[in-house]
Amino acid sequence: MFGISDYGAFVLAFIVLLFIPGPGNLAIITSTTKGGILGGLAATLGLMLGDQVLLWLAVAGVAALLMAYPTAFNAVQWLGAGYLAWLGFKMITAKPGAPAIIQIKPHHYFQQALTITVLNPKAIVFYMAFLPLFIDPAAHRGWLTFGVMALTVAVLAFIYCFSVVLLTHFLAERLRASPLVSSALQKFAGVCLVGFGLKLALSR
Repeated sequence: MFGISDYGAFVLAFIVLLFIPGPGNLAIITSTTKGGILGGLAATLGLMLGDQVLLWLAVAGVAALLMAYPTAFNAVQWLGAGYLAWLGFKMITAKPGAPAIIQIKPHHYFQQALTITVLNPKAIVFYMAFLPLFIDPAAHRGWLTFGVMALTVAVLAFIYCFSVVLLTHFLAERLRASPLVSSALQKFAGVCLVGFGLKLALSR
């Protein structure tokens, strides 16, 4: 199908990958908790755009360039790690009743999710390794094949993220009645972000 050797396996594999916890998922959850469905959707669009940027950079061969110049790769990785750790620290140290760390305006949710996604150069290398697994060299149609893959990734990511947004919003509405629990969850999310940042930095 469009040069993809096993489209069903490609879809299934990417769905499994979506369920792996990561900073992107946490950004969606945190944005929804702070900004409701609108905030969650804005973060979803940011994450999707970031994924598309990384996917097409991988297709264009940027992954090979990054691997050839490890200093550039490490620099971007350190930026991503530092950004995650900074966000997490702000959430951990926020006082109860303080303004939300992720701003209320939707474009802030979008920008934050986009930044978290793009500042992860390992994702480019991942796409560089993942996409060829499902390409049929004999039936490859060039940009059309990659376009179908990119569209599939976008649709699956939107369905998954929107489901997370709805579930998070449903649970958040019930947790708002307990400020103590809400504060504890925010600090827990902050610790997770710091953890993701450290993991990204230490896995250089």
